[in-house]
Amino acid sequence: MFIQKILGAFSNDLAIDLGTANTLVYMKGKGIICDEPSVVVFRKDTKKPVAVGIEAKEMLGKTPASIIAIRPMKDGVIADFDATEEMLKYFIAKAHNRKSFVSPRVIIGVPSGITQVEQRAVKDAVHASGAREVYLIEEPMAAAIGVGLPVGDPSGNMIVDIGGGTTDVAVISLDGIVYSKAVRVGGDKMDDAIMAYIKRKYNLMIGERTAELIKIEIGSAYPTTPKEPMEVKGRDLVSGIPKAIQVSEDEIREALQESVTLILDTVKVTLENTPPELSADIVDRGIVLAGGGAMLRGLDVLIRDQTGVPVIVPEVPLTAVVRGCGLMLDKLEMLKKVALASN
Repeated sequence: MFIQKILGAFSNDLAIDLGTANTLVYMKGKGIICDEPSVVVFRKDTKKPVAVGIEAKEMLGKTPASIIAIRPMKDGVIADFDATEEMLKYFIAKAHNRKSFVSPRVIIGVPSGITQVEQRAVKDAVHASGAREVYLIEEPMAAAIGVGLPVGDPSGNMIVDIGGGTTDVAVISLDGIVYSKAVRVGGDKMDDAIMAYIKRKYNLMIGERTAELIKIEIGSAYPTTPKEPMEVKGRDLVSGIPKAIQVSEDEIREALQESVTLILDTVKVTLENTPPELSADIVDRGIVLAGGGAMLRGLDVLIRDQTGVPVIVPEVPLTAVVRGCGLMLDKLEMLKKVALASN
């Protein structure tokens, strides 16, 4: 125990939201120091990383045959172990400015539906990238702590964490998850739906980055303040030459309908499975949205409209998970209560 305290004094402990779309890093005493896309670019011949994060995302869809761009996380879990390890090494080194001489303690946010095998893969990747101790916290719990919900109280707190790969819906009371449901629908599925819709309707092929931009600019889940149509450029599938078209907000809402309905259904199922005493608290306190998907315009209005329960969107929903994990760096007793497994 004494040795652990000495090590802790010399290391910069980290909290990491290892997301499908973005990885955020929080350093004890400094706050969020890194927010970059979860992308790694490798050379095919040497398997050496060329770029990670922002620089790597700029290369998505634009690499020559000798270079491959990988998104190592899929549906909130590791799809490519080696690429994840390289990505974590990069983020840990960047956080420590390559100066720290003691391995950090690391807290990682993971989806609530994660299996034992997936948990082990995350822990192994983090240990391999230089961590001293690794703790895993379920993302809805971390998000609830990050937005300031009183998770230790004997009352119901409902959180909907919409990430890049998964949507986690959970009811939390007394430092534990009473009921949770995770679906593999998030920002990535929404981007795929936009790409498929434009391909089907306009015979136009667009890339992931363009689809994401469309979602951010004119995407919505419910008719709100109208937005101007957006010009979209891609490759015509009939002629094979570049073409530009105009798409409207209504069309993108139609494209996103399936993903949004799945999220809404998950919220409804969770409400149906919540014990009555906690349901009463949720009606009073409302449902809190977190994650990047919470920024989809009109989503809060749609959920409120369909459930009759107030919906709250925090100021910066995207950083809720990493802030929650970061707060746990100073509260070891609470961390041991809420962590999935400690080593």
